[in-house]
Amino acid sequence: MSWENPSNETLKHVLETAHTIAVVGLSDNPDKTAFQISKIMQENGYRIIPVNPNVEEVLGEKAYPTLTDIPDNIDIINVFRRPEHLPDIAKEAAQTDCSVFWAQQGIISEEAYDYLKERDFTVMMDLCIKVVHSVLI
Repeated sequence: MSWENPSNETLKHVLETAHTIAVVGLSDNPDKTAFQISKIMQENGYRIIPVNPNVEEVLGEKAYPTLTDIPDNIDIINVFRRPEHLPDIAKEAAQTDCSVFWAQQGIISEEAYDYLKERDFTVMMDLCIKVVHSVLI
């Protein structure tokens, strides 16, 4: 199966109804793209939950080592990790209550896409959440 991103209508709906974004690979380094994009999304009203076993806190929010360690509801799982990590992150995502998986620009894994689609996830790949937000919202 070849991956395909949802329509702009679906993307807009996801962003308009989401409140909490778990960011896999978010570090506390302000020079990193993940930090910069997460900070902008936070400034736009989203709660950002960092997922990184190597930090305690980012952007004023407690960090968690894995998605399954997060005790709160997650609306979007936003991934800033290399493509080879996506299948494992997808398996972890399937163990949460979230059903939206967003891999940032340049990140694609057909294996992860197929796995998540089989589990009724809305899946975005190779798209920057900040850019889509600025265009559609």
